[in-house]
Amino acid sequence: MMNAPVQVIPVDFERQRAVCAALRAFMPEHNVLFDREDVTPYECDGLSAYRQVPMVVALPENEEQVCAVLETCYEMRVPVVARGAGTGLSGGALPLGNGVLLSLAKLMKIIAIDPLARTARVQPGVRNLFISEAAAPMGLYYAPDPSSQIACSIGGNVAENSGGVHCLKYGLTVHNILRLRVATIEGEIIELGGGGLDAAGYDLLALMTGSEGLLGVITEITVKLLPRPECAQVVLAAFDDVATAGQAVANVIAAGIIPAGMEMMDQPAILAVEPFVNAGYPTDVAGILLCESDGTREEVADEISRIERIMEQSGAHIVRTSRDEAERLKFWAGRKAAFPAVGRLSPDYYCIDGTIPRKRLAEVLRSIAMMGKKYDLRCANVFHAGDGNLHPLILYDANEPGQLERTEAFGADILRLCIDVGGTITGEHGVGVEKIDSMCLQFSTTELEAFHALKHAFDEHGLLNPGKAVPTLRRCAEFGRMHVHSGAEKFPELPRF
Repeated sequence: MMNAPVQVIPVDFERQRAVCAALRAFMPEHNVLFDREDVTPYECDGLSAYRQVPMVVALPENEEQVCAVLETCYEMRVPVVARGAGTGLSGGALPLGNGVLLSLAKLMKIIAIDPLARTARVQPGVRNLFISEAAAPMGLYYAPDPSSQIACSIGGNVAENSGGVHCLKYGLTVHNILRLRVATIEGEIIELGGGGLDAAGYDLLALMTGSEGLLGVITEITVKLLPRPECAQVVLAAFDDVATAGQAVANVIAAGIIPAGMEMMDQPAILAVEPFVNAGYPTDVAGILLCESDGTREEVADEISRIERIMEQSGAHIVRTSRDEAERLKFWAGRKAAFPAVGRLSPDYYCIDGTIPRKRLAEVLRSIAMMGKKYDLRCANVFHAGDGNLHPLILYDANEPGQLERTEAFGADILRLCIDVGGTITGEHGVGVEKIDSMCLQFSTTELEAFHALKHAFDEHGLLNPGKAVPTLRRCAEFGRMHVHSGAEKFPELPRF
């Protein structure tokens, strides 16, 4: 969690002109932006608390231009931040005032769909939902479905290893991709992964997935496609106590059921969503669970019956099952609209993304409620209950002095709690700038040195998305987490942020 605003770097106009001239040597003039009114729209991603106007924005139209941008920046030693649709929630695409913002928005083609192999080759700027829409006539779809899937790009999904409401059964992005084409900082293309189940050498495909733009820039993705289920139904269960609802989650999993999706919302989230979407949620309850089953009609009928019984035995006083596809989609529309709906309750909100063991869900929710009283801030909870991925939404007003600082402290305490109960500081949103200090709590000096060694192997001058995801040991020492032995660090040539 950041403890201070991002440093504002004044523009070096001579440097800016030189970089623009170098980029315009191989790209159309209108694809290289530097005027203040043109670059300001790129000053932040979905995390709006921190902003920085980039020195230059590059908008390549193909892979060759991406490579040329990176090669130019490498030769001129200019930092580069890759950006997709800008829907990120950890400040991972926050630009630098002395660097190039490399937008991949123009690389938005579906290159090929192979219905027999059940794969799609796509460029990084393709929207997540568009892949499923394009594959629908073949009876196929792409499983990972972040709440922002209508807008988020597949390249950003890979960079952050995004999940979604159906990740419990079908996995995160890393489980649903086969091959990547990646441009290195030197402007060279490498291919990772393949069509088989295994390959010789290190699993660099998994390493690149979730690397937050620190190791390379993704230019093409081959994703897995799945057959659309014959049938799907959702059970909506309402509880008078969120701890009881949390126990119901554990009871479903303990029964050997792996739902297609299992989501939970507490009352503040429900009260925000229902007037916004009219999803049919009861509003006089402490929390609801949405639990979906998909497969053949026989499989779904059996599993739904078991889920209904478990919910009732776990203390749900309302158990309702979607009667048709329209109602099923309506139930999910409420959950997927939770973030924008909560935005109606407060001028600002801060989305936390931590993951905990499912068995600790009830106690963690109680602790978050106590923290809200401590910091005098409201908090709505929306999360992927099945895999323990929490999304507490802390409501605040940035115009009120001290509220942002209290919000940051509240968020940092939630992440510390996730670590303390055996979890982690991120489930799908990445670290970016928002949670970089919390990395000092989760990882040891030796582990962070290993991360920096990997970074150095791919990007020896630290030009790709510097200052994100992995803190320097010096930063952790200043944060009070660890001591830098002998006053020195490995890889001293990497930037200090």
